[in-house]
Amino acid sequence: MLSNLLGWTFYEVLRYAPEHNWIAYEQALKTNPVLAKMAISGIVYSIGDWIAQCYEGKPHFGFNRTRMFRSGLVGFTLHGSLSNYCYQFCEALFPFEDWWLVPAEVAFDQTVWAAVWNSIYFTVLGFLRLESPANIFSELTATFWPTLTAGWKLWPFAHLITYGVILVEQRFLWVDHVELIWVAILSSSK
Repeated sequence: MLSNLLGWTFYEVLRYAPEHNWIAYEQALKTNPVLAKMAISGIVYSIGDWIAQCYEGKPHFGFNRTRMFRSGLVGFTLHGSLSNYCYQFCEALFPFEDWWLVPAEVAFDQTVWAAVWNSIYFTVLGFLRLESPANIFSELTATFWPTLTAGWKLWPFAHLITYGVILVEQRFLWVDHVELIWVAILSSSK
């Protein structure tokens, strides 16, 4: 059994692995926060695309690995770093912790940032699929509003928690958990 190979019992794995992973994550945030967030986003975007493919009817292990890799690559190279800086910008733009700023942060996130990120996501995936700029632009114009408004069904509620409850240091991790659902939606719409 795997747990015996690691030298831990099954109970010890259940008991200590989450704690050890959390400590490692906290340490990674201190030593290299952008790289830690990039790694998490890469994993989340890969898993989100896999979920989308399973939802589309592909067998659990018969999925398109190239498609999953592309999505993970976009998550790793762009989402992690850009979101990190976007959240920093948002904190600078709305530096107070008054309750009335939470709706303003959500509105900014769901207008400016959502429009920018969704556009980047579809554009870069198009280039990674070696599509022509005309095809990419056509897909972007066809998906822009439906994707933005689909996000408004998920993200405003999630971001009330993001900006109203979650500590600044942990926001990215919370958002990437919700991002699993969102990436599955995005991956299904391309």
